[in-house]
Amino acid sequence: MRFAWRKLRLVAHLLYGVWIVATRFARVSAAERAEMNRLWSLGMLRLSGMKLVVHNDEARLDSGVLVVGNHISWIDIYVINAWRPTPFVSKAEIRKWPVVGWLAHQLDTVFVQREKRSDAKRIMHELADRLLAGEKMCVFPEGTTSDGQALLPFHANMFQAAVSASCPVQPICLMYEDSRGRQSTAPAYIGDMSLNDSLDALLRARPLTAHLYVCDALAPGADRRLLACEAQASVDAALQRMRGLSAVADAMTEVPLTSSSRSSPA
Repeated sequence: MRFAWRKLRLVAHLLYGVWIVATRFARVSAAERAEMNRLWSLGMLRLSGMKLVVHNDEARLDSGVLVVGNHISWIDIYVINAWRPTPFVSKAEIRKWPVVGWLAHQLDTVFVQREKRSDAKRIMHELADRLLAGEKMCVFPEGTTSDGQALLPFHANMFQAAVSASCPVQPICLMYEDSRGRQSTAPAYIGDMSLNDSLDALLRARPLTAHLYVCDALAPGADRRLLACEAQASVDAALQRMRGLSAVADAMTEVPLTSSSRSSPA
């Protein structure tokens, strides 16, 4: 009964997000929309039994930056938005998901049909234009999700947007941890797993901690493949660091999962 109640509360929170976007977004500034997004995402994590810890947050850039990171789960998006609301590049199928797809569209997500090379080029040009306008964008260059134990190769295509716009790239690393301090694969949304199965696994594994490591920004350079390799190396180094004992003593900020967290650095 308690498990069903937890799922019901998450559904209610999703519908609350729809209400916020539908009734309030058009009347407030971009900064206020971002804060609403951040607080709503923090609520999503709280209801999922998850807290957020941010490492090296002082390295983050807040405008004109391409954020790239490893991809484990659908909840990665809410973890990143709880840290700093950022429009994403996402696979086109998500646009068709009930509620979630509509919310993603309203939050300026860019949808790409990965199997169409022409669409990837279109998205690259759109990303470059938005970066030049001072926006921040986030992509998952692995192109799919993994269990988080190791990185998949970073594809270089989307890095061309940073090269074309001469904008920096900020790698970030995500890692999930169980209540015993061990890396957890429970949030992983992989293989033939359905969204409902993934949600069940996540809720059964609670409490969890989402670790987000902010790596030092990379200069865009002129070679997207080299940039992709540098970003992957940065993310891998952050993953190894968070796995080690130094993760406990490292500079980190736990983000309060309450509506009173306006003064937090996330």
